[in-house]
Amino acid sequence: MSLSLVKMGGGPDLVLLHGWGLNLAVWDSVVDELATRYTLTLIDLPGHGHSSEAKAETIVEIASAVAAVMPSYAAVLGWSLGGQVALQLAIDHAYKVARLILVATTPKFVASDDWPHGVKQIILNDFQHRLSTNYAATIRNFLALQVLHSNVTRFTIVALQKSILSRGVPNIANLKHGLNMLATSDHRASLHKIIQPTLVIQGDHDALTREAAAARMAAAIPNATYLKIEHAAHAPFLSHREPFLNALNYFLNTEYAQAAQSPRT
Repeated sequence: MSLSLVKMGGGPDLVLLHGWGLNLAVWDSVVDELATRYTLTLIDLPGHGHSSEAKAETIVEIASAVAAVMPSYAAVLGWSLGGQVALQLAIDHAYKVARLILVATTPKFVASDDWPHGVKQIILNDFQHRLSTNYAATIRNFLALQVLHSNVTRFTIVALQKSILSRGVPNIANLKHGLNMLATSDHRASLHKIIQPTLVIQGDHDALTREAAAARMAAAIPNATYLKIEHAAHAPFLSHREPFLNALNYFLNTEYAQAAQSPRT
């Protein structure tokens, strides 16, 4: 499986994985600054962006496809669905992942009797319907909702939407299949296997991934740090860019400095 990617910048490797229904252009508002510190590998996940023809049946398969194109011993930043892929990478391809940053990520997306911290299936169904009937308008509204009450301008949202649309619109089958992955994935039993230093970033106004889910996930990962960004929703790298970047840089700089003094395995 061949995935489309963009590489830029210089320094330690940092891989960025986007969320469901979007593509690597969602990182446009932060890549310029990140590229001054890190060598970025931005990847379009299967069925998204310029990887729209790539097929994957499970998150395990997506993680394997990402592992095949990413550099070894890289920090991996995953957002939403990309966070679930990042979890799978850290479990199945540990040698590839030096550090893990999970943004608006939950180990189990859908609520169940033993997991009240997920969303109801009907919310996924509604999101799928809106994206498949009017993708451009739904993405614009989704982005606007994530930066509500922040200092992000309408111009920024319009520019970001154009960037996302420039990499192609996912087809309905891919959108439905991606939601099925989210509806059935469950990493809870494997979190203790994650050995990499991990930073969990969560907005307390996130309606898609609950704060309680992120906090429980951080508690279950042996070497995780939990950061709550107040008043942030599902995309804190858009709405709260500065605190997001400050936390990311502090975590990576500290961890990379420690790693430089330790043998790699």
